[in-house]
Amino acid sequence: MDPKNIEDIYTLSPTQQGILFHVVSAPNSGIYFDQQLCTLHGECNLLAFELAWQQVVARHSTLRTAFVWENLNKPLQIVYRRATLEISQYNWSKLSIAAQQANLQNYLTEDRNRGFNLSEPPLMRLAVIQIAENIHQLVWSSHHLVSDVWSDAILLKEVFALYEALDQGKSIDLQPRRLYRDYITWLKQQDLTEAETYWQQVLQGFRVPTPLGIDQSNINSHSPEKIYDQQQVQLSVAVTVALNSLAKHYHLTLNTLLIGAWAILLSQYSGNKDVLFGTVLSGRPVSLSGSESMTGLFVNTLPTRVEISPEDSLLPWLKSLQLQQIKLRQYEHTPLAQVQSWTKVPKGLPLFESIFVFQNSKVDTSKLPTRNLKMDNIRSFTSTNYPLTLIAVPGSSLCLDIIYDLRRFQPVTATKILSHFQEIINIMVIDPSTQLGNLIRMLDEFERKEKSMALEARQQLHASKLKSLRPKTIRL
Repeated sequence: MDPKNIEDIYTLSPTQQGILFHVVSAPNSGIYFDQQLCTLHGECNLLAFELAWQQVVARHSTLRTAFVWENLNKPLQIVYRRATLEISQYNWSKLSIAAQQANLQNYLTEDRNRGFNLSEPPLMRLAVIQIAENIHQLVWSSHHLVSDVWSDAILLKEVFALYEALDQGKSIDLQPRRLYRDYITWLKQQDLTEAETYWQQVLQGFRVPTPLGIDQSNINSHSPEKIYDQQQVQLSVAVTVALNSLAKHYHLTLNTLLIGAWAILLSQYSGNKDVLFGTVLSGRPVSLSGSESMTGLFVNTLPTRVEISPEDSLLPWLKSLQLQQIKLRQYEHTPLAQVQSWTKVPKGLPLFESIFVFQNSKVDTSKLPTRNLKMDNIRSFTSTNYPLTLIAVPGSSLCLDIIYDLRRFQPVTATKILSHFQEIINIMVIDPSTQLGNLIRMLDEFERKEKSMALEARQQLHASKLKSLRPKTIRL
C-alpha cells in the first residue's frame, strides 16, 4: 500500500459490515459477488469504451475503495487516489454459437471462482467479448460492498455519456457527485431512540425465525460452503398490465401487491399466520441532499412482519400492509444487527431466512445517451447469505428471479415456489375483492392439481418404460 495513493479512510456502513462479516466467514462461497451480462449492438469503439469506464472509476470514490479488517477493532474502507479497472477483450466471432455459449459459461464460472481481493481496488472488472460483427457481449463483475442496483444505473448512464463524447472527439462536463463518506457521516449522526421504540413494537413477541417449510436441509449438507443457483420466469404482458392496473385502480404500489403475495405464500409453506421476512430498501435518505445521485452501497435489508387472517379481505389487508411499509421507511437506516438486538430472538439465529427485493431502479436501456451503441438482453447473477431470495424486476413483463441455497432447496422446489407465487398473483388479478381464506383455498386447489398432473406424468413415463421392456413376439 502506497501511502501517497491514499485519498481517504473511514469506517463501514452497518450494511457493509454485515456483508463483510458473511464474506469473510465463507470466503469461497461467492456470496455478494455480482455478475451482470448484456449485449452491445453497433460499431464499438473499444478504446473510447475503455476510457469511459476508467474515467468513471476516477470520478467515484467507491470504485477506488478497498477494505481492511485484520488486527483492527473495526474494519475500515480505504479510498485510493488511483485505481485501474481491469478490462479483458476476447474475439469469439469465428466460433460456432454452441462454442460461444460454452466459452461464456466457462468464463462466468471461472470469474465467480476468482472472486475479488477485497484489499485491492477496484472491486470491479469487465470483459468485452466480440461474438459477431458489431455485436459484443459485456460481462460486468463487481462486489456488492461498493455498489447496489441504483448505483449501477447511475454508473452506466455516465459510462455511455462519456463514451458518446469520446467516440465523437468531444469533451463533456458531468455533474459532480457527493462522496460516499458523506453518507457514512450522516449515518453516525442519526439518533436511534425512536427507531428502537418502533422496532420493539413491531417485533414484540417474535422469538424464532419463520420456517420456510419446504426446504430439505439434508441436501448437499456435507458441503462446508453455500452453493447458490438461480431461476427466472417472466409474467405475460397481459398479466403484468392487469397487475399494474389493479395497483393503480386501488392506489396501491406494485411492491405492496408482491410483498403481500410473498407473505401469503410464506404463511402457506410455514403454517404460520404471523410471518417475518426481509425486505430490501433503497436506504437513500431524503434528508441527505444529493443522495439520489450518489454511488455506493445504500440498500438495507430489514424485517417485514405480516399477519394473515383468513377472514381479512384482500384489498383492505393490502392497504394496511402498504401503510406499514410507508412507516417502515422512516427507519430504513436502522442497522439490522441493532434491530435484532432489540428482539427476543436468541443470538446465533437469524431474524428471517428469506428476503424479498423489489428492484425499481433497473436501467432503462432505451434512454442511454448513445447513437450507435445500444444495449439489451440484460441479465444478472448474484447471491446473498440468505437461503432464499425472491427478486421482482418491473417492466413490460414482470420478471421474477429466485436465488436459492442448494443445500436447502432442490431446483424443482424453486420452480414450484415461482409457480405458486404466480398463481397468487393471478388470483389477485381475477378477484381482488376475495378474502385471504378463499385465496389460500384456491392456492391449495392449484397445488393439488399440480401434484395430480405430476403423478399422472410419472405413471405415464413408468408405463412407457415397461412397454419398451416387454419382449417382442417373433413370428416364425
